Amino acid sequence: MPLNAISNQKFTTFAPLKKRKMSNTGDIGVGTIIRFNGELCAIVEYQHRTPGNLRAFFQAKMRNLKNGKTVEYRFRAGESVDVARVEFRDLQYIYQEGDFVVCMDNETYEQIHVPANLFGQGGKFMKEGMAVKVAFESDAPIMAEPPTFVELEVTYTEPGEKGNTATNALKTATVETGSVVNVPLFVNTGDKIRIDTRTASYCERVK
Repeated sequence: MPLNAISNQKFTTFAPLKKRKMSNTGDIGVGTIIRFNGELCAIVEYQHRTPGNLRAFFQAKMRNLKNGKTVEYRFRAGESVDVARVEFRDLQYIYQEGDFVVCMDNETYEQIHVPANLFGQGGKFMKEGMAVKVAFESDAPIMAEPPTFVELEVTYTEPGEKGNTATNALKTATVETGSVVNVPLFVNTGDKIRIDTRTASYCERVK
């Protein structure tokens, strides 16, 4: 799941959350995490609308953090909303253990087991020592992100063609984490490439 308010920073920028238990529709926005129908949901789209002479409302599109499904809902202007108390922590990826990713808090050295599926497809490009971002609610991890861009070495690909710098023709390449990504023909084994973990796609060869 890419988590998905995207910025040009290393990690996605999340909207700041209010500390109070109950807020209203004017206090929330894209990136806010709320408890909706008993489930934690992240707001991915949020628009204020005033249709003619009707009362203003907020149209929200939300992603359920447990099952990944999206739902749309129309909130009345001023309606109370239960904003989740979420803590975002920067951790270090250590290794994968079954269905969990083991991360470490660099300040306390605490090791934390985070469900691997929270990292989405970007998790397959993580390697030891990488910084990751994890969100907790009541000490339970609910969201996680790898770095937006990673640089990995190509461990195997078919030999490239000399002088061929075209980027529209692609071949497969295996990187050091064991994952496979499509790359241009000129990329060779031993090259280091930059990958966008949000789309699992090749960006460029790193010189």
